[in-house]
Amino acid sequence: MSEFPDLPNLHACATLLLTVLALYAFAKEKWMLEITSLSLLVILVVGFAVFPYADFDPIDLFLGFANEALIAVCALMVLGQGLVRTGALEPVGRLLGSLWGKAPFLSLLITLVVGAFLSAFVNNTPIVVLLLPILISVCLRNNSSPARVLMPMGFATLVGGMATTIGTSTNLLVVNVAAELGMQKFSLFHFVLPASIAASVGILYLWLVAPRLLPERASELADTSPRLFDARLLLPETSLAVGKTLGEAIALTGGDMRVVRVRRGDSIVMPLPDVMLRTGDRLRVRDTPQNLKSFEEALRAELYSGETKVDEQHPLSAQNQTLAEVAVVQGSSLDRANLAYARFLDRYQLAVIAVHRAGKEVWRPKEEIHEVILQPGDVLLLQGAKDQLLSLKRSPEFLVLDSSIELPSSDKANLALAILSAVVLLAATGMMPIAIAAIAGCAVMLITRCLSLGGAIRAISPSVYFVVAASLALGMALQETGATQYMTDVFLFATQGSGPVVVLSALMLLLAVLTNVVSNNAAAVIGTPIAIGIAQALQLPAEPFVLAVLFGANMSYATPMAYKTNLLVMSAGNYTFGDFVKVGVPLTILMWLTLTWVLATLYLQ
Repeated sequence: MSEFPDLPNLHACATLLLTVLALYAFAKEKWMLEITSLSLLVILVVGFAVFPYADFDPIDLFLGFANEALIAVCALMVLGQGLVRTGALEPVGRLLGSLWGKAPFLSLLITLVVGAFLSAFVNNTPIVVLLLPILISVCLRNNSSPARVLMPMGFATLVGGMATTIGTSTNLLVVNVAAELGMQKFSLFHFVLPASIAASVGILYLWLVAPRLLPERASELADTSPRLFDARLLLPETSLAVGKTLGEAIALTGGDMRVVRVRRGDSIVMPLPDVMLRTGDRLRVRDTPQNLKSFEEALRAELYSGETKVDEQHPLSAQNQTLAEVAVVQGSSLDRANLAYARFLDRYQLAVIAVHRAGKEVWRPKEEIHEVILQPGDVLLLQGAKDQLLSLKRSPEFLVLDSSIELPSSDKANLALAILSAVVLLAATGMMPIAIAAIAGCAVMLITRCLSLGGAIRAISPSVYFVVAASLALGMALQETGATQYMTDVFLFATQGSGPVVVLSALMLLLAVLTNVVSNNAAAVIGTPIAIGIAQALQLPAEPFVLAVLFGANMSYATPMAYKTNLLVMSAGNYTFGDFVKVGVPLTILMWLTLTWVLATLYLQ
């Protein structure tokens, strides 16, 4: 192809423009993926309804909601949640916990291998939820930094998820889209060999190199937390700060308190040093939990928790009051809910006095803490009685970050594990398609009460659900209008004169870059037909190019927002964006080069 391809028809051009806008919107973290995806779907169906294209029926764009891959993805998320709720993985956790006390260096390797292996069959979120408290507790007991092991563990689950068709939602989408385009459908272990070779290289890097690239960040979780939290200090009549200027109040704390803003009734007062403080003012501050408590004592103020004041009259202010950190995990009653809706205080008798979200602003100016919509990965600072915190720790809904290992378990654990094993066996032997086996497994879990209906519904991530449905619709529109063929021609023009291995490698690298800034599912759906088109144009087998898309779209290592478990690990390990770049970019390059060599050796020789 010596000349740059001519522009396609107007419908294809409009769809390409919409694709660029959609990828940009997916990359904007402040925009909810659910809203962005639904908006994309609406624009597509309305656009094709108002401006018809050939014989294409815009109603077909809704078929993504009934797509086999989406059904399988949702069912597997429910099955994974069933394992978490029943504590089916507790024996694995206890074994790893005991090993860490004897040989930490070797135990890290074993943890990485176990995490990668489990993630090949289960969504990696419950695996990360299982391993996080184990690693944090053993690090605190050994006076070592959890920051050096949490990120490698999280990445190991992503590396292991590439091995089977059910390892990630991305795998399922690529396999399903490729089958719809005429390829033979991949079996459960179809690409386990190349994935295992690359995973072995990746795990060695995560074991031997990654911990040395991460800072030895001291953790004070045993006492409270080294991270900064947002909180509000309520000034009662007896407060020493009432009648004083803000500058004088700060002086009472030794000059350490930094006030973000002052709320007075329904209005916001700028935190100027000469502002005179009054009874009922709420000072919004950001500091460590230990400092927040010292500010409370120095000013004779009260840490304010929603509509509840933690004082002598409140039942939460018993003598055995303590602070603890709890991470919000996907599928819990706090996932995408606020504290008021979840009735957290009434149910657990624990006050949430601060919220941390990976260094981001959590509260809006006129929002109370009980109104904040929580997301997976948020860390809550709780105050309450020790027995209440112990009860919370034993609940499978919450991830308490401290130095003790308390893993949830129930009498349904073995049954949940048997159900998942049966699903994997049925899919692996070809007796049932993955979607049918998985949905049947969900039904059995609900019937046997391994999981409640509410827990099953909460296990389905709305962002994944809508992104997959919208991405399938966008992929269909690109395919029907000829836009996919145009993108294929552009890619071939850019790589003309290069050998098949270089073309395959460039395609994988392109997907690896896309998946770290936009939705990996969207990247996979768009990239799969391009991969098949490239293979047809080069008169080569399509399988290695489709696998290049699959593997590239799974390389979500370089940014914390690339995958949902990255955000959970980021909060628990107190990582920065730069930490992910420092460890994730070399891992991406290593996996890219390894998989290029493996795919070229296995398929293009």
